[in-house]
Amino acid sequence: MRRLCLAALVLSLTASAAAQNVPATPQEARTIRAFNAAKVNPLRLHAFLANMPKGADLHMHLSGAIYAETFLANAAADHLCVNTTTLSLVKNIGTTRSLPPQPVCAEGNVAAASAFQDQKLYDALVDSFSMRSFVPTPGTSGHDQFFATFARFGSVEKSHVAEWLDEVATRSAAQNGQYLEIMQTPVFSASAKLGYQLGWPEVPSDPIGQHRDATPAELAHLRDQLLAGGLRDEVAADRKELDDALAARQQIEHCDQPNARAACSVKIRFLAQVLRAFPPQQVFAQTLLYFELASVDPNVVGINFVQPEDAYMAMSEYHRQMLMLDYLHSVYPKVHISLHAGELAPGLVPPDGLAFHIREAVDLGHAERIGHGVDVMYERDPTALLKELADRHVMVEINLTSNDGILGITGKNHPLPAYRAAHVPVALSTDDEGVSRGNITQEYTRAALEFNLSYLDLKNMARTGLEHSFLAGPSLWLQQDNFARPIAACAAQPLGSEKPTTRCTDYLKSSDKAAQQWELEHRFQVFESTIH
Repeated sequence: MRRLCLAALVLSLTASAAAQNVPATPQEARTIRAFNAAKVNPLRLHAFLANMPKGADLHMHLSGAIYAETFLANAAADHLCVNTTTLSLVKNIGTTRSLPPQPVCAEGNVAAASAFQDQKLYDALVDSFSMRSFVPTPGTSGHDQFFATFARFGSVEKSHVAEWLDEVATRSAAQNGQYLEIMQTPVFSASAKLGYQLGWPEVPSDPIGQHRDATPAELAHLRDQLLAGGLRDEVAADRKELDDALAARQQIEHCDQPNARAACSVKIRFLAQVLRAFPPQQVFAQTLLYFELASVDPNVVGINFVQPEDAYMAMSEYHRQMLMLDYLHSVYPKVHISLHAGELAPGLVPPDGLAFHIREAVDLGHAERIGHGVDVMYERDPTALLKELADRHVMVEINLTSNDGILGITGKNHPLPAYRAAHVPVALSTDDEGVSRGNITQEYTRAALEFNLSYLDLKNMARTGLEHSFLAGPSLWLQQDNFARPIAACAAQPLGSEKPTTRCTDYLKSSDKAAQQWELEHRFQVFESTIH
């Protein structure tokens, strides 16, 4: 009885502290003082935050997360060439018979490996593959440079995916991260081909591809045709592609071995990303494929739509794509959906293009999370939209560095304060840390300095990330987005205890999400105990 009373007192104090946003423990109070002292200097703050537990990064594109230096090493290994005019990687036209073989490059191109003996070329390629050294010029914005990078390093073979997974996991582990939800595009060429063969329910009436909206019945018929045509056959190939990459990553990191690397502790799951800037017959086929994939592969926890939101096809097809998701969600209600929506700014598109993307992503697209959400205050009735996001617990993935580099949106022009004031759940993420030349610690540092966030603000953002992850199983917390009280099974000891009770252990074993949340609380215990 005494133990139960003590547990109840701890819970009461924790709930009261959380409600008042004050420290619940002496260790937390010391950590807040140390954070405030570090906050007077950006370098000290970055060093402090590098060790802070960060939970999840839920918005990360794998190809965009890899640093240019890695792509150059991969290009040399693949015997690729460099087009010195466009500063892009290109395929060779053959290889020599010498050992080791050397690439034979088209006229005007040079071997990618030559960049390691030519510092000027090396530097130019790193700049070409990223935002490093970029300065806007007339006709070329940060938006243009950012999205152009992907085609420049796109010739690197997918055989390096395991190395890339190791790179991002290693970087996450070094910053006390524990879970990555990585956007990746498994093979979909057969499904896309089938989609084009079947066509859209109505033939385009003009050469620029304008179509009418398909009805749910027509989409159901098209789905039946795609499945009858063998679309599910590609699911097996996708599963093998991802399983092989994860297995190879474990080998690289020596997981389950005595010499296992720290990166092994970082859990990885995938979001299958659909290319949105293509005709509807391709987009629907790829989306259907990934709904099927996410229904059977536990490593694929959801889907997302990618490519520049302001692109002609992405803008003109946006409403139709949300209708596709509305239909497919009715067929696959358990598949999680996160959507890029509102990655737009005034002037990038006409004003009416800013007015509806986030709302349709939630109301039609059934998005459980919104990526970026930068233009929320330009949507029709933004106050009502913010309330809807808060009431429905739709989390917004905040990407400060890429919002700055792509859209030029920072500080007072960024909606992060509006989201927080409306009690919309938010978490920080990296987006494309390789292209942006950053990392998750940089995002936390920017958030603290640009928006005057406290240690407890950042701590709760880390918790929010795991709360809204698509990991399997129920949450550790009794109420969604309320981090004051855990579920009853885990309420009989301090949060994050190294040895939870048998009842709590059983619960954590039944839920990947709750297990990661408990681990985050344990990491906070350890981190805060080191602050003096």
